Amino acid sequence: MESLVSLESVRVHFAVRKMLFRTNTVAAVEDVSLAIKPGETLALVGESGSGKTTLGRAVLRLLPVTGGRVVFDGHDITHSPESRLKWFRRRAQAVFQDPYSSIDPFMSVYQVLEEPMVIHGVDDRRERIESALRDVRLTPPEEYAPKYPHMLSGGQRQRVGIARALMLRPQFIVADEPVSMIDASSRAEILFLLRDLQEQYGMAFLYVTHDIATVRYFSHRLAVMYLGVVVELGTPAAVIDRPLHPYTQALIAAVPAPDPANRLREREVVPGEPPSPANAPSGCRFHPRCPHAMPGLCDAVVPPLMEEEEGHSVACHLYTPQGRSWTGPKGAQHMPAPERGG
Repeated sequence: MESLVSLESVRVHFAVRKMLFRTNTVAAVEDVSLAIKPGETLALVGESGSGKTTLGRAVLRLLPVTGGRVVFDGHDITHSPESRLKWFRRRAQAVFQDPYSSIDPFMSVYQVLEEPMVIHGVDDRRERIESALRDVRLTPPEEYAPKYPHMLSGGQRQRVGIARALMLRPQFIVADEPVSMIDASSRAEILFLLRDLQEQYGMAFLYVTHDIATVRYFSHRLAVMYLGVVVELGTPAAVIDRPLHPYTQALIAAVPAPDPANRLREREVVPGEPPSPANAPSGCRFHPRCPHAMPGLCDAVVPPLMEEEEGHSVACHLYTPQGRSWTGPKGAQHMPAPERGG
């Protein structure tokens, strides 16, 4: 099956003024290649500042792409002017993180849902609005349609945001942290709702999240990002149960385990803080925080994203031919790859 969305060596750089006549370039996303098939969910996981949201906005052409290509349904939209993207806006939508700021507080639910149809000239508005409200389980529709955002709970507002994304019946949705600002009791409901809508309408999702614990229940594949690059890619079962990259292992180890026997277990914590993209290190971007870093290799050569197992890829010198044969200063032997999580 051909991909619906393809990212080919996508780069997103920002110019930041450093001095009066001098600017710095910040590489927020660097050389990312991913593909999403129709009806598939690709989860994008990483710490804050890893470039997840920037990549999601670049896919939707809400941010300019510095290099590489964004291809949607066979059409290169990387540098298309906005005047030629109306067809794309109709087929690709977004669910934003904050349901309090992404919905106009001065518009009723009916007006919020009607607005995209007015822009795109859709006629059967009332029928679509009632259908969308039923789809997101805000029933009866006639009760919720006249309400304003301040009359709704956080979970209900996010359901309105999801309904708005459905109004044009898109093929692709970028869900940017859709449950991070919702009560814990509502998070599972929203994720199950998105999964049901995907099965009902066959939409593809790019699910952006920092919560790796939710990925297993709402994704077909998982990409782990660190400081603008993808360091591991595979199915949730492969990546979560058998993590290869030291960063992925530390992310998974930090998730609390609901097992009383593990209450005293000391958790692995990645040392230090993620550096700013403006000061991204050379070579492997994770090497300053990696306990397995190999001086002279990890700090000098960028590891390629290569398939280590079937359908499971990793960008780490612990798995490259150079890393496996590496000897450090004064003949120091190569440090073995870390044990995989079980």
